[in-house]
Amino acid sequence: MAHHKLLLNDDLKEDFSLVAIHCSEEAYKMAFTLNQHLKLRLKRKRADLDYSNEGLQVTFPIFKFEDQFRYTTYYLVSNKCKSNVANIKSSEGLFGDDESESTVLTLLLPEFKEADFFLKIESDYETIPLRKNISLINEINQVISAYKIEEHQIKSNHKLIFN
Repeated sequence: MAHHKLLLNDDLKEDFSLVAIHCSEEAYKMAFTLNQHLKLRLKRKRADLDYSNEGLQVTFPIFKFEDQFRYTTYYLVSNKCKSNVANIKSSEGLFGDDESESTVLTLLLPEFKEADFFLKIESDYETIPLRKNISLINEINQVISAYKIEEHQIKSNHKLIFN
């Protein structure tokens, strides 16, 4: 009996460049300054990036710009999400339950705790002026630092699929 062997090429990888940005500004301000300095037109998407983390629903703001002339798509996404969680303790006393609120910080990519934002660049071309873009980002007064993240450093690649 003949055996047929099917081979699946692992060509599901997405080609992109990822830049980590350290900046204490809000997401909309960061998008605005990147638009000014990199000549982009980042706009906030209608739907944020939603994840469930230990029963807590977290959302990360995401901005997108498609450069149709260069066949390049830019995404700016926040790495940090602060959520308020109510802790209710039953005291079984005369005055009822004790309520307290705590803030929980959730990271999109926990392996990069210091990064505040990620700029994901997807391009159909082999060469992207990444060095130039990183140097322009580093010239922004509000930015502490920006650098390229190598693909092998990213442990949670599935969180970077924005479609």
